[in-house]
Amino acid sequence: MRPLEDIRIVSLEQYGAGPFGSMHLADLGAEIIKIEDPSSGGDIGRYVPPYAGGEDSLFFESFNKNKSSMLLDIRTDAGREVFHDLVRSADAVYSNLRGDVPAKLGIRYEDLKHVNPRIVCCSLTGFGMTGPRAEEPGYDYVLQALAGWMSVTGEPGGAPQKTGLSLVDYSGGFVAAIGLLAGIHAARRDGVGTDCDLSLYDTAVSLLTYPATWHMTEGFTPARTHHSAHPSLVPFQAFEAADGWLVVGCAKEKFWVRLTEVMGRPELATDPRFASFADRDRNRDVIVPLLEEAFRERTVAEWLEPLHAARIPSAPIQEVAGALDDPHTLARALVVETEHPRFGTVRSLRSPVRVGPPGDDVAPARGGPAMGQDTDAVLAGLGYDDERIAALRAAAAFGPPPDPETAAVPLSQVGSGAPAAEHPVPEAPSAPTR
Repeated sequence: MRPLEDIRIVSLEQYGAGPFGSMHLADLGAEIIKIEDPSSGGDIGRYVPPYAGGEDSLFFESFNKNKSSMLLDIRTDAGREVFHDLVRSADAVYSNLRGDVPAKLGIRYEDLKHVNPRIVCCSLTGFGMTGPRAEEPGYDYVLQALAGWMSVTGEPGGAPQKTGLSLVDYSGGFVAAIGLLAGIHAARRDGVGTDCDLSLYDTAVSLLTYPATWHMTEGFTPARTHHSAHPSLVPFQAFEAADGWLVVGCAKEKFWVRLTEVMGRPELATDPRFASFADRDRNRDVIVPLLEEAFRERTVAEWLEPLHAARIPSAPIQEVAGALDDPHTLARALVVETEHPRFGTVRSLRSPVRVGPPGDDVAPARGGPAMGQDTDAVLAGLGYDDERIAALRAAAAFGPPPDPETAAVPLSQVGSGAPAAEHPVPEAPSAPTR
């Protein structure tokens, strides 16, 4: 068994941050029942360009492996009835919506404890469910601006920059996964569920870590650094070689001594201006230009061979293609292949979370589900018969009732392959957190 095969999570998730968090739990065996709103076209991530068509996108595939999809409108009485039955069978209800929306949709612990006293209601929102920004939608770019990240990213004197990846979204997803597991563990131990109020804002601010401590305790002012240099460890930055770039990091004094030997300049190790971390930091305007000049004299490969032999932390600055083709990426089985009716073989990335002996912790993966493809199976698992499903369908639990001519079409096929023109990118009615 996979570690989390006894966990069921009902998820009202969409876009990036929310699905990213639950995907790691799905990779570990948790059953993720993804509730998609038929009135808004389901998860908006299905329509993210450029590689998108109909209700499929490679963006969606990147965040939704190993999940089930169910069409359900929980704002209708009939949909709410089904939702409550799901809650009775589940360990957690997970969402990534705006901070005021969980209360409006009735998906907090206070709203659901009468249905299942052990249910854990985990909400990953932009700004949390309290505070002056609680009703604002949260997106990675906005959070990087507010949390100070952009002020310390980029070259000194240049424009503020965001990170190349949506790291607030992804970090928020990891935080949500931790919150879900902690809440479920406590509920199983104590017999009582709870709310988990998580936010991208809290995540982004907390990741300021030691620069924040330095600032609040000693008045340190974080600033952008030349060539992504560490704020206090010198040298630890990107250097330009004769044919490209590499990173060299002397995170311990012994690495600095070894670097001077690799460079053929052992006298620098005993120069009192560069003898310690503090000395090199005070004199970085002297030592860094000297190092930059030296590194330009050889190619990246010519530097990396002796640097690696001396066990000095160093690496070439690779393009994305180089990172994905790196022998270590392949050896660690980070690339996974799944089959898709529109895209064929999809190559994407596996979760880095591993549990089990090395080599035995990689399970087969399923691609992201077609919208609503598991609705019938989930309902059958709840004990619903055909008559009850038909009544719920007529009551708009799964979206507007079908026309009589299409009433015989199985619910699992509804919306699974319509042309793109029939499903334009929808406006998300509840302002999702990314």
